[in-house]
Amino acid sequence: MIIDKGDKMALTAKSGQTVIVRLEINPKAKRLVLRLDERKREAVAIAPSQRKLSEAAGFARDRVDWLAAQLSALPDALPLTPGNVFNLRGQPCQISLEGPGRRAVLETEGDRVLRVPGAVETADKRVVRFLRGEAQNDLSAAVEKYCQQLGVSVRKVTIKDTRSRWGSCTSDGRLAFSWRLIMAPPSVLDYVAAHECAHLLEMNHSPAFWAHVARCRPDWKTQRGWLRQHGRMLQAVGT
Repeated sequence: MIIDKGDKMALTAKSGQTVIVRLEINPKAKRLVLRLDERKREAVAIAPSQRKLSEAAGFARDRVDWLAAQLSALPDALPLTPGNVFNLRGQPCQISLEGPGRRAVLETEGDRVLRVPGAVETADKRVVRFLRGEAQNDLSAAVEKYCQQLGVSVRKVTIKDTRSRWGSCTSDGRLAFSWRLIMAPPSVLDYVAAHECAHLLEMNHSPAFWAHVARCRPDWKTQRGWLRQHGRMLQAVGT
């Protein structure tokens, strides 16, 4: 049997749970890696090359019980549909279709309500569009602040929907962030912005890099801990 990237396996754990494993190739990987795709509720086995894919498949088979336990521990998916409540900047916010006009409006007096008038079938898309815009605004402001503090410049700030990283930095000064950070407390969003700005000085995670982060966010360990504890909750929203 020839195994190729993108192939999927259905494995059965001792508990009887079925675990779907997707096979991928990442030339930058130095070893076999297993991770979760929280939104698709499946596992991913990563190999550094095509010839290592069979080993990655075996690696997943040997650890199917661990994968099953990790998938079972994922938070429930939270669709961005009318009536549901999600966190916006760390505070509960309810989605409503009621409102004048066609533009999304955020009400912050009293209970937070995000009004997205229009068809119920496309409400989730309107919510995400609004959140991406808010994320662009907040992250651009945070990046500008920390770039000034560190004495660096950025070429572009892009908002994406990444699964494995909250932010990234290229060698030519382009920063990218997950829009889902807008759901986290503002201090957490600020930490990720400072983290990527520090990469404009150090493209690594050396002591010098963390010193730059600490200049911007002395409490960075607390914010990183929040992401490690609650990051899966952010990934479960809108799925």
